[in-house]
Amino acid sequence: MDNELAYMTATETVARFRAKTLSPVEVVDHALARIERIEPTLNAFQHLDPDSARASAAASEVRWARGEPQGALDGVPTTIKDLTFAKGWPTLDGSLTTDPDQAWDVDAPSSARLREAGAVLLGKTTTPEFGWKGITDSPLNGATRNPWNPDHSPGGSTGGGAATVAAGIAPIAHSNDGGGSTRIPASYSGLFGIKPTFGRVPDLPQTNPYATLAINGPLARNVGDAALMLNELAKPDGRDWYASEYHEVDWREGLDGGVAGLRIAYSPNLGGTEPDGEVEAAVAAAAEAFAELGATVEQPGPVFAPLRPTFEKYWKAGMTYLIDSIAPDKRDLLDPRLREIAEQGRSVTLQDFFAAMTARVELGDAMGLFHETYDLLLTPTTATAAPRADTLYHTEDYDRWRHVVPYTSPFNLTGQPAASMPCGVTGAGLPIGLQIVGPRFSEALVLRAARAFEVARPFPHPHPLLEASLAAM
Repeated sequence: MDNELAYMTATETVARFRAKTLSPVEVVDHALARIERIEPTLNAFQHLDPDSARASAAASEVRWARGEPQGALDGVPTTIKDLTFAKGWPTLDGSLTTDPDQAWDVDAPSSARLREAGAVLLGKTTTPEFGWKGITDSPLNGATRNPWNPDHSPGGSTGGGAATVAAGIAPIAHSNDGGGSTRIPASYSGLFGIKPTFGRVPDLPQTNPYATLAINGPLARNVGDAALMLNELAKPDGRDWYASEYHEVDWREGLDGGVAGLRIAYSPNLGGTEPDGEVEAAVAAAAEAFAELGATVEQPGPVFAPLRPTFEKYWKAGMTYLIDSIAPDKRDLLDPRLREIAEQGRSVTLQDFFAAMTARVELGDAMGLFHETYDLLLTPTTATAAPRADTLYHTEDYDRWRHVVPYTSPFNLTGQPAASMPCGVTGAGLPIGLQIVGPRFSEALVLRAARAFEVARPFPHPHPLLEASLAAM
């Protein structure tokens, strides 16, 4: 398998298009050939459209030959997550309950911005049903597999997108994150992913119960490519009234500014979480690297109390709302575990709900004060490495609050930017993620810190363990 093309960055790909030493058709043909070989194992696509991808690549090639690229991503292959509208393709939300026989004639803002930038959309990637969990399997698609070890999950809910990037199919993937759905698969799959500040990237539709938690963003193999993609995703769209005021920013500027002089908090036990020993050791070593780079690194303790007692009911009530929007005669088609959780949400009262809303404000206030002392916060991204692909979600063996989202979901509640990047590998050969959190609207600082760590502690793509796994497929 041709690793030069498979693991070429989006930035280098565009540079080679400009120099006319590589063509978009070559790149897309390579991506499609790679899909043909390893997709039967990965199961990363809900919908694949080779004809459309080839047509888009051919049109891009003509533009580059004229020296007139359409945008910053012209000819770069990418994917759209199956929770996000992409014109002409069914958006099934990973569910058998969604009727595929619809017009599908709308692009969500992220899909529209990527098309306008000239990106070649390969298809829609898999997600758990309605993005409800941190691993990717569904009654519609079955289990998506981790390229590092197909016995394991790439995470969720952007599991398909993470698998495509880790496997060298595309250099970047569209993602969204309502509780960790970008950062969890980044951690489990050895990638860089950033959840921007809430409102930074317009979205559509904004009618689900978690609308004020979720934000679209990039998955990539390096910080520069993620910044390049974020430039496009953050462009304005009047259909989202939650969106922040747009200011044109190139997130690549200042990436190499370093972290010297920053005051950084390191909290391995955020919210009372107890990480796996290998995870804690790898993230502790990453924190030491920031100190070596000139930052002041301190351990402030758990920062806040466990979130589960207040937010478990809020989460379950949202699931109840989701399944109640589905016709009763279709509910037997749902993931049984999702339906079980949703039924538990029927006991949630308005008092429970408003208690959670009050606690959310208090958490946001507390983190605002926290960042008056600390520029950044470092934590593990997840408490453990990737679970097996057949793992039952939110059980004693794989508990949502203990294993999956204790480090990620707080910053959906507060709307802060947070990124995950690889900082090591377990003895079993699975990636470990470091989370970098900043105050609201500090994406530039988060990206800068991530870049400093990336340079100081480079993570190879493909990692030898990943390469060995792919070669066996």
